[in-house]
Formats: sequence, structure tokens, C-alpha cells
Amino acid sequence: MTTLRMTRTLAFDAGHRLLNHESKCAHVHGHRFVVEVTLELSPGAALDRAGRIVDFGDVKERLGGWIDRNLDHAFIANEADPIVAWLEEHEQRRHVVAFEPSAENLAAYLLEVAQGLLDVCDVRRVVSLVVHETPNGRAEATS
Repeated sequence: MTTLRMTRTLAFDAGHRLLNHESKCAHVHGHRFVVEVTLELSPGAALDRAGRIVDFGDVKERLGGWIDRNLDHAFIANEADPIVAWLEEHEQRRHVVAFEPSAENLAAYLLEVAQGLLDVCDVRRVVSLVVHETPNGRAEATS
């Protein structure tokens, strides 16, 4: 039996810092994050009339739209980071999370977001999400 998957790549720019990092990443800095989300056709399901699991544009609109509204050109901050108060006071774009915003944690978080936006259980499911923090470093979350 053949397994069919499709992957859509999205990108956004954001800042962050890792409070518990032992080196440079403890400081405020930014990245061009690249996200790869992979969907799989559910067992027994058929491709749509156009021969697709889902249209690439639909993934861009749903997940890419969420990323644009919430993460793009924002500072992703752990709720325990004292910088959150400064960002609020100065009306800076921010996305506050309950974890250290490492590539690994962002991959797991965005996998959950993608599942909520893109899963159609009887037709398709999100099986993985990769976050490229740099051209040389990436983290992957799978379901």
C-alpha cells in the first residue's frame, strides 16, 4: 500500500531568547524561521477530485495565515521572561507562550496548531512539522 504525503513550506521572521541558555541565545535575537508541515492521506481515504491531499494554497491560507497573525515580526517570549512586561508597555508585537521558545518547543507547539487547523481525520492528518531556526539547524515534531 502506498502512503501519500504532501509538504508545504512557510516562513516568518521573529525574535526570541532562551532564558536558560548558556551562551548567545540567552540574548534577544531574531531568525528567519522556516516551517515545513507534512500531511498524510488517511488510510482508506481518496485524493480529492484534483488528485490532492489538500491544496497547497489551503495550507498557506490556514496555517500560514495563523503564523502571519500571531508570529510574523513578533517577539516570541516565555511567559516567565521579564521582557514581556516591557513589550506590553511599549506596545510591541509579541506572542507569549508557556515554554522556552526553542526550535524544539516551537516545532511541538506549531504541530498542535497545525493539527487544529488542518486535520480532517477521515481524509488527512498532520504527521510532522519541522522548524528551521537557521539554515544549519532544525527541529522536528511528529505525531
